[in-house]
Amino acid sequence: MKIMHLIKTGVGARWALRQIKVLINQGAVVHVVLSEDGPMLAEYVAVGATVHLLPIDVARIRPWDLLGALHRFRSLVEQVAPDLIHSHFVGTTLFMRFSLRHRRDLPRLFQVPGPLHLEKLLPRQVELACSNATDYWVGTCQLTGDLYSSFGVPADRLFISYYGTSVGQMLPPGRRDCTRKDLKLSPDTKAIGMVAFMYPPRRWIGQKTGLKGHEDLIDAIRILLDEGRDVLGVFVGGAWGAAEWYEQRVRDYGAERLGNRALFLGTRSDVAALYEAIDVAVHPSHSENVGGAVESLLLGVPTVASAIGGFPDVVINGETGYLAPAKNPIALAKAIARMLDNPDQAAVMARAGKERCMNLFDVDRTGCEMIEIYKTIIQRHRSVT
Repeated sequence: MKIMHLIKTGVGARWALRQIKVLINQGAVVHVVLSEDGPMLAEYVAVGATVHLLPIDVARIRPWDLLGALHRFRSLVEQVAPDLIHSHFVGTTLFMRFSLRHRRDLPRLFQVPGPLHLEKLLPRQVELACSNATDYWVGTCQLTGDLYSSFGVPADRLFISYYGTSVGQMLPPGRRDCTRKDLKLSPDTKAIGMVAFMYPPRRWIGQKTGLKGHEDLIDAIRILLDEGRDVLGVFVGGAWGAAEWYEQRVRDYGAERLGNRALFLGTRSDVAALYEAIDVAVHPSHSENVGGAVESLLLGVPTVASAIGGFPDVVINGETGYLAPAKNPIALAKAIARMLDNPDQAAVMARAGKERCMNLFDVDRTGCEMIEIYKTIIQRHRSVT
């Protein structure tokens, strides 16, 4: 089985690398087409993939370069002759469909990394309008699958499979007290942590603040402080891309609202240790797949998340954590307070969340699941062409 993967970034999307490693271990021949160079290129090669550098993200190709990019991609597809093409991003999916619009013999799979574009009318209409009978979809949370189904995608062309992770490697280092001392946290202070890059607002889809909801958590912590609670916000993650201006805006807002009760650590490589040092992990995103909730639960941290996207797949309200309406700092503060006021129950929920995530997101399981999806699509497609 020969599969071509389309990935727009050479910097991130490590979830695709983990999946591809399992696919190769299962006997698949994998070609990866990257839209840009970066450190991930060598990692794909190291796991046994053949890597090609071509512009394949329609959002980054200049209009006068588009015809040449489409021609080079079609030539590569002819050369590689894959059994299926697997795209991981909206931009690479649109490019794939435009380039291969006349091919009916080659199935195309879009593994949807999140529901954001489906929640906006124009991006949704464009993505669905350019699909045809050669297209299949894999939602990586239940909401994405439900949305595609409600928009008329046939059940036999729609699957659900999570992006997996190396669950056995998600272990706290066992140095909570040391890390808290390094962060200058007193024993009585409750640390409210958020781990997320700072994505700038996308004006074209009506965003006024970033996608991850940093401002909402800052406002929620202000509410907790006004209630007389000894809490401090720990924000891990810097600007995504060239959005340093937005990171500074968030930092300024945190200083204005929280003073010295906001600790911004920037991008860090010791995330597991930092999670271990906090008391409640919060994921206040406005749109999301499963986000960092899997990470915090696998590390056994009591978790609060927005009731959107794929978060309800893992944060079962009152069982594995608490959910709060998105963009609602008051409700978010109440959910955090429930965790802080009931530490024993919070620990029980965190353990239940870890067990759930260990099962759902084991990359060895999800990778094998993807192999079976490939087989189903290829067989089904051959039977109708």
